[in-house]
Amino acid sequence: MEKTSFLKEPVGGQSVVNKIVDNITNAIINGELNPGDKIPTEAELSESMGVGRNSVREAIKVLEAYGVVHIKRAEGTFVSQEYDSRMIYPVLYGIILQKDSTSQIVELRKVIDVGLLQLAVDKLKSKSLEQTQMEAIEKAMEELEYQAYMEKPQARSLYEADVQFHMAIVGITENVMLQSICSYVDKITRRSRMATIDRIFLDGEVENFLDLHRRIVKLLQDRDSAGIYAIVEEHYQYWAKVKR
Repeated sequence: MEKTSFLKEPVGGQSVVNKIVDNITNAIINGELNPGDKIPTEAELSESMGVGRNSVREAIKVLEAYGVVHIKRAEGTFVSQEYDSRMIYPVLYGIILQKDSTSQIVELRKVIDVGLLQLAVDKLKSKSLEQTQMEAIEKAMEELEYQAYMEKPQARSLYEADVQFHMAIVGITENVMLQSICSYVDKITRRSRMATIDRIFLDGEVENFLDLHRRIVKLLQDRDSAGIYAIVEEHYQYWAKVKR
C-alpha cells in the first residue's frame, strides 16, 4: 500500500493555517520529513494542499516561532535538527487553557514527579559520578533549610530554594526535554505554590515541609525505588492540606 503523504493532504474543516501546521508536523512525526531536511517551497505546499501561499507562509511562521523549523535565507526552510525548549510551549498553553486547569496541572506535576524520581534513582544506580550528583541535591537541601530558618524568612526566597531543590533532582537525569517541561511547570504553578508556602508559615508547618524534602534526599541516597510513590503521595496530600 502506498505510504500516505501528509504534505499532499487536502486542507479543510479547521483553520487553514492550523491544518497546514498539522500536515507538516505529522510529516515530521511519521518520518516523511527528517531533522535537517529541506521542506517543499511555499509554491509546492500551496499546490499540493490546495491552499493559498499566504496561509502557507503563516503556517511556516508558526512552526518557526516554536522552533520546529528554521529559515535559511536564499536556501529555504529546514526541519530543526536540535531540540528547542520553545517546542514545549503549545503543550503547556493547551493545559493552561483547559477548564479546571489547576487540578489538571497538579495531576500532571504529580505524574512527572513520580517518573522523575524513578529516572533519577535509575541514573544514580548506574553513574560513576553519582556522589557529585548527590552533593548537588544535599547542597540544595541545605539552602532550603537556610531560607526556612532565617530570622525573618521570606515566602519568595523559600519558594525559589524549593524550585532549585527540585531542579537539582531533574539535573541528575541529564534529560534536556524533561528539564524544560519541569521548568515550565514550575512557572505555571508559581502562584499556588507561593500561596502554599504562605500557609506553611502561617500554620507553623515549616519543619514538616522540610522533613518531606529530607525524605526525598534519603530516598535518593538509598536508591529506594520502592518508596517513590508513597513519598510523592504524601508530598501532595500535604500540599492539598495547606492549600485550603
